[in-house]
Amino acid sequence: MEWFTEWWSTLGGFEQALYCIALPATAILLIQTIMILFGFGHDGTGVNPSDTSGFDGSTDIDFDVSTDVDVSIDADVSGTDGSEFETDVSDVNYGDGSSSGDIGTLNFFTVQGVITFFCVFGWAGIVTHTLSKSAVAAVIVGLILGLAAMYGVAKVMQVSKKLAQNGTLNVKNLLGAPGTVYLVIPADGDGKGKVNVSSGERLVEFDAITDGNEPLPDGTPVRVIDIRSGNVLVVEKV
Repeated sequence: MEWFTEWWSTLGGFEQALYCIALPATAILLIQTIMILFGFGHDGTGVNPSDTSGFDGSTDIDFDVSTDVDVSIDADVSGTDGSEFETDVSDVNYGDGSSSGDIGTLNFFTVQGVITFFCVFGWAGIVTHTLSKSAVAAVIVGLILGLAAMYGVAKVMQVSKKLAQNGTLNVKNLLGAPGTVYLVIPADGDGKGKVNVSSGERLVEFDAITDGNEPLPDGTPVRVIDIRSGNVLVVEKV
């Protein structure tokens, strides 16, 4: 360690401070990266449908999605008391999800973001000070690059979170979804069959029952009207 002591003594106080920031931050960042590569700190979110969620009566929903996501909804809903009411909502613009408002969902002050900031700030400051011998320039360049790196980490985490959410199936989103019976479903909820249900661009398989008074044979087009415990779908013939 004699070489380290000699090298350290040749540095000025400002450079020593930068190294005290850069070296620990780099070590922590490397440890975090190794932990991520080996799967530490990751957890999955299971499917958690509500046993009481569902449709009462009948609902017809027609989605017409264009480039800027315009949604047209026509609903004819029968209430539980026998009354009926109609709703017609047209041309509701929800945006394309890529507006500047996404910045509000960025989480800058995460552990990864802060550590990355100090790592980049320290090393950028060291390089700049070595080249320019200016402490002010080192601080300015370090701050700019550190904040840029912090933003980059926040953006990557935001995108990763969206991808994780998009890849996780929420059974509640299947309410009203069309499907096809491929294993006979007994009548009056006396037993389970199986259905293939469309979820976005995927075709997923679920156990299913029907409360109708007739069985649903293979190939019957159905619609999901409720979800029971154990992710069992309640379907009706369409």
